[in-house]
Amino acid sequence: MTTELPLPDPVRARGFFRDVLEFTTGPIELDHRIQTHADINIVDVRDAEDYAKGHIPGAISLPRGQWGTFAGLFRDKPNVLCCYTQTCHLAAEAALLFARNGYPVMELKGGFAEWQRARLKVEHVPSFAKRLQKAA
Repeated sequence: MTTELPLPDPVRARGFFRDVLEFTTGPIELDHRIQTHADINIVDVRDAEDYAKGHIPGAISLPRGQWGTFAGLFRDKPNVLCCYTQTCHLAAEAALLFARNGYPVMELKGGFAEWQRARLKVEHVPSFAKRLQKAA
């Protein structure tokens, strides 16, 4: 039994890939935007504990329990959302809520796992003890 691959509709494909380019970005592209000081807002929607262990430089933490506050989001620049992995849907869920409330959103393809796989810079939140040592 041979399974035929359906012939993709070029019109639908054009719309789909236009949307992919408009609403997603990859780790290399995002890193380039960070390096060139692009006017973007990176929003990490993972648990706060995971954010503290490591996150994209400059990203703010907005875990699921705080999404409804819209804290740290901007209406005048892209809010690039980052979750765990390609199969994690936290960023997509957050994007729906944020977009429904008037915030421009994009999703980082592959999430934080792809960022790390690309060996890009990671920031860490210092523990309370380390912050006290630095302050002394």
